[in-house]
Amino acid sequence: MGRFPNIAASKAKTGAMKAKLYSTFAKEIYLAAKTGVPEVDNNLVLRRTVEKAKKNQVPNDVIERAINKAKGSSTDDYQTIIYEGFGPGQSTLIIKTLTDNVNRTVAFVREAFNKCHKSLGVSNSVSYNYDYLALLGIKGLTEEQAFETLLDNGIEPVDIEVDNDVLIISLNLADHYKVKDLLDSIYPNLEYELDEEGYYAKDLIELEGEDLEVFTKLYNMLDDIEDVTNIYHNVKNF
Repeated sequence: MGRFPNIAASKAKTGAMKAKLYSTFAKEIYLAAKTGVPEVDNNLVLRRTVEKAKKNQVPNDVIERAINKAKGSSTDDYQTIIYEGFGPGQSTLIIKTLTDNVNRTVAFVREAFNKCHKSLGVSNSVSYNYDYLALLGIKGLTEEQAFETLLDNGIEPVDIEVDNDVLIISLNLADHYKVKDLLDSIYPNLEYELDEEGYYAKDLIELEGEDLEVFTKLYNMLDDIEDVTNIYHNVKNF
């Protein structure tokens, strides 16, 4: 098992999960449009955010409403806040949020940890054990093709592995879109199962029994918070 176990595994989305997904993308699209030109063709960040939303089957009307909102007089102000915490056993979590009310968000996050009798940490109390990387999960490309293409173009990946028939390339952030554009130019029919940037643990642990039960409870409580957009952790059997 590699460093990114089952990271490309698909999960069935319930109605509640879809609603949260749409809400998150709406915020990200609004923010990208508001901080740049609110036109997909003239705003690279917005274009890539919209592409990712469509890949996740976010409806066009959700996307269009977010862009139109940015074109209007809305003064909504979202910011990304990262929280770090300690779970049961040797587990750790990094919680990424996108919020227009920091006090509300931190109260919900802290409440989840308190109910599980676990604690939030200060900045870098957990993240020093993680790398911030870009991940591309690709179908239709072999390890040999990926290595040859990247090395021939002077790009050294952090890691390449296969997970559930998906080739996962982990990269330094500076190489993320350079590699994607390069691969698309050479292999135009690639299917991306994964295209994201995030925190990935340098070392993974396993939890059992009550520790696993508490971790699952904590994770689910955090995931139910609307402002939480991603949860990263070091538990390989979850």
